[in-house]
Order: sequence, then structure tokens, then C-alpha cells
Amino acid sequence: MDKLIITAACDSRVSYPANHYCLPSTRENAVAIADEYVRCLDAGASIAHLHGIRALEAEIQEDGKKLSRLDVDGWQEMTASIRDRSDGIIQYGIAGARLEDRVPLMKLGPDMMSVAFNSHDEYFQPDPSYPPNAIYSLHPLEELREYTTVTAEHGVKMEVESFHSGALWNLRRLQDEGLLPGPVWTTLFIDWDGGSWTPPEERALQFMVDSLPAGVNWNVSVMSPERHWNLLAMAIGMGGHIRVGYEDNPYLSPGELADSNARLVDKAVQLATLLGREIATPAEAREIIGLHTRVPA
Repeated sequence: MDKLIITAACDSRVSYPANHYCLPSTRENAVAIADEYVRCLDAGASIAHLHGIRALEAEIQEDGKKLSRLDVDGWQEMTASIRDRSDGIIQYGIAGARLEDRVPLMKLGPDMMSVAFNSHDEYFQPDPSYPPNAIYSLHPLEELREYTTVTAEHGVKMEVESFHSGALWNLRRLQDEGLLPGPVWTTLFIDWDGGSWTPPEERALQFMVDSLPAGVNWNVSVMSPERHWNLLAMAIGMGGHIRVGYEDNPYLSPGELADSNARLVDKAVQLATLLGREIATPAEAREIIGLHTRVPA
């Protein structure tokens, strides 16, 4: 069994807007947000899943999409601040953005970039007193083929986002077409509300894992304060990898809000230690994922 790779996803402004510990995604906060990622990497995470500086569109646009618009300079500032202090893997998130808006981000040299292999149909409303934050977009097979070409041109490895088994069909199809060289890295998203939802149950996670083709490393994200740690423990025991942080679940236990993302990484490390699983360093994670070793600037 490989050592455990921990991903830190530090931004909950869309998923948990009531989390007062999470900094707003603004240019003024770019370095302070980078500080939070560095603390997570120091605590045992190997991957920093960045949302960078962006703003969610207020309503569905003429193209039928409601997605994030990106501040490329803000992403660059945040990335540089992390890389000046850490050798962690930089994974650009915000799969909920248009491909043409994300190409400039690829030119910044991230190690990885998230690509949704299913439609974006997310409905965030963890507190009924808050209006929902919704994200909508289709990601047809032709767009995914284009992503494989563009990411390869820029030397960026895709993180395949899989919210349900239909995403795994797309993954298999692109593997069969020779467009996804191994090892493939996918994150299985559990209990992310909306039309792409997979329930937070052990049998659901087992089904997703059993549906994976060969040559795939799998990671798990669980957006459920009640079931989050239970399902991550299951993933650790099965040989998968895990993602923690404010975006997925800002609670150390139900009702106990973590005062930093690093506290959540600490708990993940403790859980893995109890289960007898060693933690991967960034260098070891690069080898498992199939990334080139980064040469410091």
C-alpha cells in the first residue's frame, strides 16, 4: 500500500459561507491565504488545492453556465508565495471555470489542474438561513478531450474530478482513446449537494472504487460534517488518499469548527497514524502521482 497523500483545500467561501475563519478570496488576502496553505503543508499535506482569486458569477450566463471568473495575477501571487516556502504540489482547482479562462493559469506552471469529468451541478446551502451558491455547466466529452491536449501542452497533470459513476465512464473512454496516460489521479466526491450527488455511505464509496479501471490512483473528498471523518478513515484503510480542509468540511467534529485548516490536516495525520498508514512527503507524493520533481527557482 502506498503512503497516504493528503490534499489541503482551504477555501470555504462558497461551500460554508458562515465559516468566519475563512478569508475572502481577494487580491489583498492572497499572501495570507498562501500562509494557510503553507501551514497545511508543514502539518503533513503534500498537495495544496488552490482556488486562487476568483468571483462566482451572480446568475446563469448566455452560454448556460454559472461559473467562476479568475484573477490570474492573484493566482500567480498566491502560487509564488507558497513555492517560496514549500516544495508542496500545487494543484489548481476551480474546475467550475471556463476552459478558455483556465489556459492562462496553466501558463503559471501548476503541477496539476482539476477537471470535472461530469457536469457541474452543485447546490451549496449548508445553512438554510443563507441563499444557495449554485454552479452549473456541462462538460461534454469533446471538452474533456480538449483538456487532455491543452494540459499536456503545458506540462500540467489533470486531477480528474469524479462526482458520480458517469465521470468514471468518461475516464474509461479517454483511457481507451489513449488520452489519459497513467497513472491517472482522480478524486471521488461524496455528498456534494446538487444534481451530481453521491450519498455519504460506505457502500457508495465502495461502489465508486470498484468502478474504477486499472491504473488509477484515487483520492476522496467528503462534504459532510457528520460522515466526513468516517468515510476518510475507510478510504485510508482501503489504500486510497484523502482531502481535508475548509472547503469540504471545516469541522474537527460535528459542531466544532476548526480555527485553521492545519488543524484538520493534523487530525488526518493522527487518524492515519492510528490506522497504521504512513504519510507521504511531497517528493514521495510526486512519485506516486507521476509528477516530475520540481526544481526550485
